[in-house]
Amino acid sequence: MNGIDSVKATRRLGGLIAVGALALTGCGPDSSPAHPASSASAAKPSTSGGDSATSGPNWPNSAPTGTADSGGSGSDAKAGDNLKLGQAAKVPFTYGSTKGEISLAVTSIDQGDPADLASLNLGDQVKGKVPYYIRYSVTNAGTSDLSFSSVNHMKGHLPDGTEAQDLMVIGDFDKCKSDALPSGFTAGKTAQGCAVALAPSPSVKVTSAEYWGEPFTLGKGVLWK
Repeated sequence: MNGIDSVKATRRLGGLIAVGALALTGCGPDSSPAHPASSASAAKPSTSGGDSATSGPNWPNSAPTGTADSGGSGSDAKAGDNLKLGQAAKVPFTYGSTKGEISLAVTSIDQGDPADLASLNLGDQVKGKVPYYIRYSVTNAGTSDLSFSSVNHMKGHLPDGTEAQDLMVIGDFDKCKSDALPSGFTAGKTAQGCAVALAPSPSVKVTSAEYWGEPFTLGKGVLWK
C-alpha cells in the first residue's frame, strides 16, 4: 500500500480512540509511530500525566524568554524556549522518512466540557477528567513537501509543570480535529491542528503546551503558555 492509500485507509477508521501520554500511533495517516518509543495500545490509560507524580519540565516561572517572533514565521527555536501563545518558532520536523522545517505556534488552549468525551465511549477511563484543546498553526518553513505528514508530540502541562494526560483520537472528533497535513503542503503553506489534553479534575487546568518532536525530548522541548 502506498502512502496515499494508507492515508485513505486510516481515515476510514472513524470512532477508534486511544488514551495515553505516549500513544502517538493514532495521530496521523502513517501507521508507523512517529517516535520509536511512542506506541501504546488503544484505549489504554496513561501511566503518566495529571494523575501521576511525574515531575514536569524545568522551565522558569518567569515571563516567556524565547526569541521567536509573534505573528511571523519565527526564529529558530532552542530546547527550553518559553513562548507566549501565538508566538511562532521554527523547528526541525521529522515524520517517518520525511524531513523538513516548520514554523509552529500554539494559538490557544481552550477548556472543553467533560460531556464532549461521551461520544468516545471511554467510560471510567475519562471519568472526572476535563478535556482541553491545544490549537496550533503550522507553516511549511522549508523546501520539503510535507503532504500527509502529522505534527505529533504536542503535550499539555498542568500549573505545577506535570504532564496532562493525552487523548489521541483515530477518526473524527469535531471538537478537536487533528487531520494530517493536506496534499501539496509545500513551502509557505499553512494548516491548523489540534491536540487533546486531559486535566485530572475540574479544579485543575491545562495551562501550557510543549512541542517535543525531534530533536527535542519531553520536558526539554518548546513551551507555550
